[in-house]
Amino acid sequence: MMFWRSVVFKLWSTFLLLISVVLIILTVMLLEYFEQYHMELTKKELTSNAAKASSILEQHPDIGMDIVWELVDESAAAAIELNGKTSISPDSEFTQDSMETALSSKQLKQVNVNGKETMQTIKLASEGTNENVEVTASGVPILQGDKPIGAVYVFQNLSVLNDTKNSTTKFIVLAAVVAIILTTIFAFFLLTRITAPLRKMREAAMELARGNFETTVPIWSQDEIGELSVAFNQMAKRLNFNINALSQEKEQLGNILSGMADGVLTFNKNGSLLITNPPAERFLQYWHYEQGSSEPLQEQVPAEVKELFQLAIGTGEEQIAEMKLSHRAWVIIVSPLYNREQIRGAIAVIRDMTEERKLDKLRNDFIANVSHELRTPISMLQGYSEAIVDNIAQSEEEKQEMAKIIYDESLRMGRLVNELLDLARMEAGHLELFLDEVEMTSFFHRVARKFNAIAKEKNIEITMDIQEDMTPFVMDVDKIEQVVTNIIDNCIRHTKDNGTVKINAKSDNVGIYLEIEDNGAGIKEEDLPYIFERFYKADKARTRGSAGTGLGLAIAKNIVEAHNGHISVTSKYGHGTTFFIFLPRNVE
Repeated sequence: MMFWRSVVFKLWSTFLLLISVVLIILTVMLLEYFEQYHMELTKKELTSNAAKASSILEQHPDIGMDIVWELVDESAAAAIELNGKTSISPDSEFTQDSMETALSSKQLKQVNVNGKETMQTIKLASEGTNENVEVTASGVPILQGDKPIGAVYVFQNLSVLNDTKNSTTKFIVLAAVVAIILTTIFAFFLLTRITAPLRKMREAAMELARGNFETTVPIWSQDEIGELSVAFNQMAKRLNFNINALSQEKEQLGNILSGMADGVLTFNKNGSLLITNPPAERFLQYWHYEQGSSEPLQEQVPAEVKELFQLAIGTGEEQIAEMKLSHRAWVIIVSPLYNREQIRGAIAVIRDMTEERKLDKLRNDFIANVSHELRTPISMLQGYSEAIVDNIAQSEEEKQEMAKIIYDESLRMGRLVNELLDLARMEAGHLELFLDEVEMTSFFHRVARKFNAIAKEKNIEITMDIQEDMTPFVMDVDKIEQVVTNIIDNCIRHTKDNGTVKINAKSDNVGIYLEIEDNGAGIKEEDLPYIFERFYKADKARTRGSAGTGLGLAIAKNIVEAHNGHISVTSKYGHGTTFFIFLPRNVE
């Protein structure tokens, strides 16, 4: 900091200005006083000398004049008017002409005429320089009885008074300089004592501004500055406590927001986005990806959210809406935030309802599919059994055919019920695995050969790329064979004639990697999330007999996951489907 901007300089300059003003006023007053004092003293002395001279002349007319000349000071001069004759002191520094001219003045003449003492300041020419100097003249009459017979005049050069005045001025100026120097030393000593704690407080305040809230300042004294230091330390301690509390609350709030499954968006009153959490950021990323916008994410929100925000701010009530985004369902709840009685912003809670909507759809589809799958065989069982009871069949062959249909439909109903029970047990975690070490190369070839006849009938080519040196793998052979069989059967059933089904398998120290690919009809993108759900059917227009129950892939997923594996699917509608299965080693 510049010195002239510091408190020390300002206080020192104030002290100096105050002392200077006081000293100037005091000097002027003292000089005026001393001037008047010396003037009065000079006048009294002149009057006294003139009176003495007059008395001497009255008492000793013969030798009195010589005595008067001896009484006159070197810086003074005297003149005597007696019996009409004027005499002037011989050693006078003033010219005789100037003194005679002064004696002829009207005021000095009054002494000899009226017999009254007088005092007058006049100018006389100095002997040798002929310069007029200012003198004080005092006149005292010489009396004979009560009648004035002459007068004595004493002239005093005022330069002596001026010399005294100058000496006094020098003394006062010297005293003022000494006082200013002492004041400066005292002021800097005092101000240093004052400003040193202030500088420490400024440094501590800068540390507080940098975030170091454990800073304290030393307590220099028990005066106001010491009390200020104590108050500063208490403030720093309180700030440290409050900041730590705020940091903990902020960290706790951040952890809560980060751990929430729902997205949170906080807006100010102007609609600017203030706070987001990871689920909300994912929501914005979905929307940003769908919009294809190049603007930063924090500067934009969906129009539906903006509209709900405006309604919440305008009405002061909670607003709820649902929107579709990236094939996902989102529920948005916008509530106003209040600062006492005024609305200061709003908070939007975004909940991903995709799974709930999916479960609702699955529940509805499950009821519809079970009803559909059971209604047809039950109707057929009821119809053909009534035909047999009513003797509608004319021959034994027709009765046998109807009984065969009833038997087949009962077997189908049994399979459906058994598969539902198996799936329920798997999902409940009651699936029991019978693990055995299997040579995988021969296993895949054996499973593929089961479909040679069906593939040849539809003129579908099954190609295999099986790693020959695959190490034995521990698994439940029957259940994994059920999985592979179900997937290959699905691929063949959904592949047109002259199509191709590819089976690729390899292994390493981690596990088995199986890929089954067809170039059939494929699966629509909106159906992919439901491919492993119960009763899913890729071609909903297929007949009951060729389409199956729709439980095979759901059972396959549970079997793979029971082996701690993973199954997934990729598909492009009209170009084919690919299933990926990974089975890790060490299932136990």
